Amino acid sequence: MRWKAWWRQGNIKCAVSEEYASCWVHQDCHVADEQKAVLTKATIVSGGKDECQVRLKGRERNYWMGMEIGMLGGYGFQGQVTAGDSSGNQGKMGAGYNNLRRKKKKQQCKVGREEEGSSSNRPELAAFFLALRDTLIEEPLLFLCDYQSLLKAVNRWIGECGKATLVGAPDADILAAAIKILRKRIAAGTATFLVKVKAHL
Repeated sequence: MRWKAWWRQGNIKCAVSEEYASCWVHQDCHVADEQKAVLTKATIVSGGKDECQVRLKGRERNYWMGMEIGMLGGYGFQGQVTAGDSSGNQGKMGAGYNNLRRKKKKQQCKVGREEEGSSSNRPELAAFFLALRDTLIEEPLLFLCDYQSLLKAVNRWIGECGKATLVGAPDADILAAAIKILRKRIAAGTATFLVKVKAHL
């Protein structure tokens, strides 16, 4: 699980939960005693935290392929797959993303100052910009986010959009930087997909 108030520090590392775990199964499902023992042992293991790892081989494959991104075909995407998220609280904002293909490629940052405002748009745009900046122009990109307004903000700049302007936009600095990279990707003929997912990342 994430550290409490992780967005204040821009810290997307995981922490060990202090809560007890429970396992729920369908009422018609029979769980063998051996399986119960394995699950019980796993819940009481002490030591370092276990980072969430996508494993598409073995017994975990069905679990991951049944998740939203698995059902959308994201794990089979031929390019970079990144997921971004952010939050703002009491004027402090953080943004970050994780790259599925590059196992250790995580990026996070603090976004702005209190006097600049604390709308959710700013850190969400920052997470998207970080992912764009760290992906080669020639690499197709699938970006997963849980914020509809990010898609709307970027969509205004897709195609001709002759009337779109950054004048008066509250997050024009980050949006302009993201658009600049998007235009380079478009000129190179590289695909960039933004997909809204339901779950927080």
